Amino acid sequence: MTTEHFTLFLIVMAAIAAIVFITLYFVEAGYGMLFDKKWGFPIPNRIAWICMEAPVFIVMFLLWNGSERQFETVPLLIFLFFELHYFQRAFIFPLLIKGNSKMPAGIMLMGITFNILNGYMQGEWIFHLAPQDMYTESWLYSPLFIIGTILFFTGMGINIHSDHIVRHLRKPGDTKHYLPKGGMFNYVTSANYFGEIVEWCGFAILTWSASGAVFAWWTFANLVPRANTIYHKYKAMFGNELGNRKRVIPFIY
Repeated sequence: MTTEHFTLFLIVMAAIAAIVFITLYFVEAGYGMLFDKKWGFPIPNRIAWICMEAPVFIVMFLLWNGSERQFETVPLLIFLFFELHYFQRAFIFPLLIKGNSKMPAGIMLMGITFNILNGYMQGEWIFHLAPQDMYTESWLYSPLFIIGTILFFTGMGINIHSDHIVRHLRKPGDTKHYLPKGGMFNYVTSANYFGEIVEWCGFAILTWSASGAVFAWWTFANLVPRANTIYHKYKAMFGNELGNRKRVIPFIY
């Protein structure tokens, strides 16, 4: 793909994210605690998460493997950062899921589609289209790489820790909903989503790329409306308990 076509691709992806952002304030994405059969045939969560997240891991690997830059220090590090997240998300996180929850097939298919496009969006830039003199070893000492890397791993840590808290809310056989407590949940209702937003903003900074920025925008556009919905559901279920918490971070809830 030429740089001009790639730029058009990014513009289209960013525009679709804007539509998704607005739409999700009116239509609930029916998975997790918002599960809704209207989004398709229910698939066991473990299988759905692996099917949904593995494609981006594979696409990124293929683009890296087919690049002449694969063993250059900075592109290799960026590749490892990205793959570390998706190895955890595709092959570790699903195996830790408790219970027999399900995900609608429609949600899974949309996730697969986005992840394939996103894998291409990140890999094509980093390994093929970025200027040859951009990701040299001097990039490792730049404020952008250092700050972005700190944010990336801070966000990843928040996300993984928050998922751990959520997994231990219920005892075996329990199907009730509970208000998560501890960690960033003391400040943000959807701390796992907050962690992902911080993580991919960090990635956008450490790569200083339009493709990274579009991914961060997609993460925000997908998760913030969902966090808003969950916040209001928690407010209805746990009004006093939620209200007594420390002030939540604005817009993330």
